[in-house]
Amino acid sequence: MLERIAKRWQGRGGSAEVLRIAFPLILSTSAHTIQMFTDRMFLYWYSSDQMSAAMPAGITCFTFISFFMGTVTYVNAFVAQYLGAGRPRRIGPAVWQGIYFSIFAGLLLFLLIPTAQRLFDAFGHDPAVRQHEVTYFRILCLGGIPVLLSSTVSCFYSGRGKTWPVFYVNVLGTAINIVLDYAMIFGKLGFPEWGIAGAAWATNIAGISTALLYLGLFLRKGNRREYQTLGGAKTDWDLFKRLMRFGLPTGVQFTLDVLAFTLFIALVGRLDTLSLTASTMTFQINMLSFMPMIGFGIAVETLVGQSLGRNDAALACRYTWSAFYMTFSYMILIALGYWLIPDLFLYPFKIKSNPAEFAAAHPIAVKLLCFVAFYCLFDTGNIIFAATLKGAGDTRFVMMVPVVLSWTVLVIPVYLAVRYGWGLYVAWSFATAYVCLLSVAFFVRFLKGKWKSMRVIEAAPPPLPQVPEVPTVEVEI
Repeated sequence: MLERIAKRWQGRGGSAEVLRIAFPLILSTSAHTIQMFTDRMFLYWYSSDQMSAAMPAGITCFTFISFFMGTVTYVNAFVAQYLGAGRPRRIGPAVWQGIYFSIFAGLLLFLLIPTAQRLFDAFGHDPAVRQHEVTYFRILCLGGIPVLLSSTVSCFYSGRGKTWPVFYVNVLGTAINIVLDYAMIFGKLGFPEWGIAGAAWATNIAGISTALLYLGLFLRKGNRREYQTLGGAKTDWDLFKRLMRFGLPTGVQFTLDVLAFTLFIALVGRLDTLSLTASTMTFQINMLSFMPMIGFGIAVETLVGQSLGRNDAALACRYTWSAFYMTFSYMILIALGYWLIPDLFLYPFKIKSNPAEFAAAHPIAVKLLCFVAFYCLFDTGNIIFAATLKGAGDTRFVMMVPVVLSWTVLVIPVYLAVRYGWGLYVAWSFATAYVCLLSVAFFVRFLKGKWKSMRVIEAAPPPLPQVPEVPTVEVEI
């Protein structure tokens, strides 16, 4: 047994190699999770209505951004495959195509600002919550460009397996956000007391800082020379079209996944404010376990892409299984924690909260954590096997599964549960079924192995034929 574990840990494609790439990304996504958790916690201390508004407004804004983000982060697969194929000077041009798309997409988000009032009126939430939703959403829409730029340029590092710079930049952004959250929500450090508006502006300022730092690192002299990070800035329409061909399905998949849970939160909010508050608390706790696994997903996409760039599908499989075993073990521990010690996870919300409001939401949140404990075991498959498929280029399948399941298993059944009064726990049962079925679908697709023959990069140009040497004849004069 110990010999098998040691073999799985060591060697090419083993868990140690995966963890070396994934660990900084895990820390990075964990930092982002802590940022969001702290944001919601500060708002809960400030006003439970504003915390309840931040979840639907934030996830609604992210739903619109997620389509563009899913598209531009597919630059990661291009970078990985170009590196694996030994063609580093194509990496800079690939990143630039994502940068151009990010700027265009961020400008489109401005068009959502005038629609905010009508959008959240349609959600039908309590009027006291609704106006805070509008405020938070409008401000976050202004920060779309730096968010997308950061997502794109970070792929220059993650796609090459250089993941520590991603961690350092994101930790700095998180620190800026948390400090500004505290200052701008409560009116500290010389800032006015802005409540939920302060939380949104803190997020935007941190996003701008992160984007500028990424761009500065991307354009360093060594990167300009080796990867064409400046010389490759021109528009490459063939490369741009291939990014759209493979990236847009990923954007659709990401959007549908986020949209499904956005509609879930919106529908649950129609039950009553208490159900919305308990669900918001539960989702924020779930993010603490889920978001670190995103780091593993990025690592798997990178390592699979590099392996396929070298035409080594067997190594790509080994990377996938190594990551799966580690993430599944982690999720088992998290699930046990949710089942056995839920109060430990709920405690941060209890601090400085209104005792009566927390006492009302607490028993509901404890039961909802049992649902999360079950489906988080399946989330491992969603993250790891979907990452393998995306790293290869099987993005259309990854898109089609949520297209079918999000409406048939989650959105429509939850709508019926809310309309006909089946209750909060029935609605959460459908959410659990959705996550589980997604995982099964990606796992089956992975086992079939079609992804092993897929590539996203163009074929390398054939080498120039060598001209035979012309024999020389010495002539004596």
